[in-house]
Amino acid sequence: MYSEPKALLSITSAHLLSGLFASLYVGSIYAFKDARLRFSKRKVNLPEGQARLKFQNERWRDDPDVIKARLLAVTSATLICCLIVFIVMKNSNRDNEIVCYQVASMGNHNLTTNAWLHLGFTWSHVLPLLITPLLFSGPLYVQFLEKTLPFQKDWNFEDHVLFRFFSIVGLRNYFVAPITEEFVFRACVLTVYHLAGASRMKMIFLSPLVFGAAHIHHAFETYHRYGRSATAAKRAIISTIIQFAYTSIFGFYCSYLFLRSGSLLPPITAHMFCNVMGIPQPNHEISLMPNRKLSISAAYLFGIIGFVGMLKPWSCTHGSLYWQQT
Repeated sequence: MYSEPKALLSITSAHLLSGLFASLYVGSIYAFKDARLRFSKRKVNLPEGQARLKFQNERWRDDPDVIKARLLAVTSATLICCLIVFIVMKNSNRDNEIVCYQVASMGNHNLTTNAWLHLGFTWSHVLPLLITPLLFSGPLYVQFLEKTLPFQKDWNFEDHVLFRFFSIVGLRNYFVAPITEEFVFRACVLTVYHLAGASRMKMIFLSPLVFGAAHIHHAFETYHRYGRSATAAKRAIISTIIQFAYTSIFGFYCSYLFLRSGSLLPPITAHMFCNVMGIPQPNHEISLMPNRKLSISAAYLFGIIGFVGMLKPWSCTHGSLYWQQT
């Protein structure tokens, strides 16, 4: 029979640690000189919605040298965050004389094993990995119609795999960013909240707000790239609010996957897959293939219904550290 574990941290400590993790992750790209962006202070009047061209001696986020420096920075920050979790658990063990929780399905573990379990270093079943592709049934069907799915007529290994995924931009977007962000904002953040005895609802719906807030610094880049004008400031504010909203919502989903499965693999693969697919655009896709409107709409509807229906049963992993059955 499962009983709630004794809290090893206070909620205040969990909040502070969560903020520390976010600060380390975002701050790392400003701490490294080569990872910082550099913009001209020149104001440029541009039509609304149009970005300016890059000036000489500027450093933008897609510059190869900036990307390389930032990949090193966030990887270092991620390792530090994981180390902090180990230190926190070691100190909690010393102060509370607890190494891990007594859970019928898990038994006793030493400190290192227990820390790895909290951080989600366990294998996941296949089903949690299929939930996100199910949601994207509509866009995947459109790619099928366009014959751009793997090994279809218009799919090319060099362009669709080597160039897209193994360029410096691809390594950032589809590998390093999803992996490091899930380590920090899911594994590390949820570990400290779990140690503080936070409820599942708080962990799912409150902890991802840190993930959303960690993207606010992009407003600085938007403001400069769109001309440093009042219009640029307005665009930066609106885009930041939108980005905060969808990253937080995505964080709710990934937190749920992590807690239900007890593994970091489902949220990492979900993050990678969403970055690959991008934001669905059903209206645009239908406008390009009006004769397929009904089937495209049906595919999108199938994905939404399937996602809602399968999210709970497919994400469940018996023996999850975070979602023990009562």
